[in-house]
Parts: sequence; C-alpha cells; structure tokens
Amino acid sequence: MNERSGRLRTVPVLDLDAIIDDPGTRIVVCCGSGGVGKTTTAAALGLRAAERGRSAVVLTVDPARRLAQSMGLTELDNTPRPVAGVKGEGRLHAMMLDMKRTFDEIIEAHADPERARQILTNPFYQSLSSSFSGTQEYMAMEKLGQLRRSGDWDLIIVDTPPSRSALDFLDAPERLGRFLDGRLIRLLMAPAKAGGRSAFKLLNAGFGIVAGALTKLLGAQVLKDLQMFVSALDAVFGGFRARAEQTYKLLQAPGTAFVVVAAPERDAMREASYFVERLAEERMPLAGLVVNRVHRAPAAVLSAARSTAAAEDLETRGEHDLTAAVLRLHAGRMQLAAREDREQEHFLSAHPTVPVARVPAMSQDVHDLAGLRKVGELLAAQ
Repeated sequence: MNERSGRLRTVPVLDLDAIIDDPGTRIVVCCGSGGVGKTTTAAALGLRAAERGRSAVVLTVDPARRLAQSMGLTELDNTPRPVAGVKGEGRLHAMMLDMKRTFDEIIEAHADPERARQILTNPFYQSLSSSFSGTQEYMAMEKLGQLRRSGDWDLIIVDTPPSRSALDFLDAPERLGRFLDGRLIRLLMAPAKAGGRSAFKLLNAGFGIVAGALTKLLGAQVLKDLQMFVSALDAVFGGFRARAEQTYKLLQAPGTAFVVVAAPERDAMREASYFVERLAEERMPLAGLVVNRVHRAPAAVLSAARSTAAAEDLETRGEHDLTAAVLRLHAGRMQLAAREDREQEHFLSAHPTVPVARVPAMSQDVHDLAGLRKVGELLAAQ
C-alpha cells in the first residue's frame, strides 16, 4: 500500500445490522482502549437495534455523562431508564453502572438483614466497595448477569469500563477470588470458622502472632473491624463466584458478540490487536472491528507530494495565496489518511480474517439522538 493508492487490503466486512437483527444475538460487548468512541458506538448500536424492532438496553460503565446527554436524559444511574424519541416498534433503555450501589444490592439480596447491616456499615466494606482494584469491572459482570436473568430485554449492549485494558472485566472474578483466597484473609476467617474452644487454640497457635503484629500495625479496633468484615462476607462471596462463572460462560456462549472499537492511531490499533488475540485465547465470540474517525481525502488522485509542490510553486511566484492554502490543506489531509491507513494495515496484516467496519470522521461531536442515529447509519453503510 502506498500514499498514492490510499487503499487498504481487502478484508471481510463487518455487517452490524445482521448482528443486531438476529434474534439469537442477546449480548453485544463493545471493548477497546479509552477515547476511541466505545460509548458512542454502544449507544448508536442500541438506538439502531431499537429502531429496527429490538427491545434493547445499553449498560455503560464510563463515568462521563456523554451517553446520558446524547440520549436526552438528565442522568443515568443503576436503574435502566427509557429513552424517548425512538422511532419504530422497538424500545430502548439506558443505564450507567453505580459500582457501590450494585455491590450493596448484592449484599442485601444474599445476606440476612442483620448480616447485611454488619457488612454495609463496616469501614472495610465501604472501602472495598468503592475503591478495590477490579471492583468496577466485577460489578459490571454482576450487572450484566442481572440484566440477562431479568429477561426484560432481548438485547443487552455493554460499554466496557474505561480501564487501561478494556478486558480487565474478564479478569475481575479471578482477581476477586485471589483476594478472598489470600493468606491474610484465610487467617482472619479462621477464628470465626473454628468456633468454641478450638478458636482459642487456633488464635494461640500462629494466628495470635499475626494478630499481635496486626494489632500493633493497625490497632485493636481496626483489626476487629477487619475480622468482622471477613467473617460476615464469608457466606456471601461464594455466591459472587458462582454468578461470575455463570456470566463468564454467558459471554462465551452463542448469542454473544464482541465488537472491538479502535481509532486509526498506533496505540489504539495495537490495543485492538491485543483485544482480538485475548478474546481468541478466552474463546470469546468476536464479531469484528469498528475503526472510528477515519479520514479520507476527497480528491485522492492528487497526491500530497504533488499538492505540496504546486503550493510551493504558487507561493514562489507570489500568486494565488488562497489556492496554495487549499493545496496545502489537501496535502495535510492526504498525509493524515495515509498515516491512518498504515496504522490499520499493521492490524489487518496480523488479523486478515477479522471483519472490519470503518466509520468516517464526523464534522461535529455526537450530542443527541440524531447524532447517534447518524453514527448507526455509518456503522451499517459498509
């Protein structure tokens, strides 16, 4: 491929309408690095699916308010809210994951009232539920499972968390499991599990040394809070793991489609390549790649080199300043398009069988349903 041709190798076309029209498609997961248009893509797919007859819900875990604004909602929270202005026979709901509220709901649903109160008021729980690494991704998995089990929608579209790796949510259950299986947590659970006189024997043998060191480090009350927290959660976390495994299997099952989203830039395309490889390792069903904000020069027959040479010639003769400026602008667009093509070519050469959809760069940001509808049209017009 060269600048003059401006063409990429032929690859399979990603037919997103076929995916969202298929009643067998129940979950679409949009993943990719930050700032590539995942949220907009998820919202546009949700709107297009609804306007083509599906009952769809978009779950976003992006803390930005763009999705709410583009859907004409004053706010998004942990409850799916109907989106007004949808044309057609389908319906659309949207929600934004509230990580702590989802965690609280799980505790309330799977613990008796007194144990739930102990957990919810415990300072360690409050810290874990709002800041523990991986909690947001884990709760996204939980919420996806809840939405699927409810049966209220026939299509769920997930906008993955804005973490360094957009596939962190696949690792979250295992990470939480490693935390719960850690040596310190097992030691703290041990006295509560042993019960009676054996608890004192256990405390005196080994755990007492650890407890003594922790008491000096943390203080007696902090250690007591930590032990109470671990003891109270012991009965609840088994259910966490079981549901996480169910959701993980759901992501691998027919009816789920992963859409990797990227921009035609080096880092984003490199991340897209990583996502595709990781999904293959995890046996997750990849639908294809969406490349957002692609630039194309309108007059590709006039190369950047010829445009620049013509502009320099006009400027040397002191004529046609406006024409020279237009030629230089065209040269810049051609160079940008060629650079974007090169970045895409690296991905395409490594993954020649992955279907691709390219969305042209739009002249303005998407901020309403009309904008989302336009993005949906561009996604489908491949």
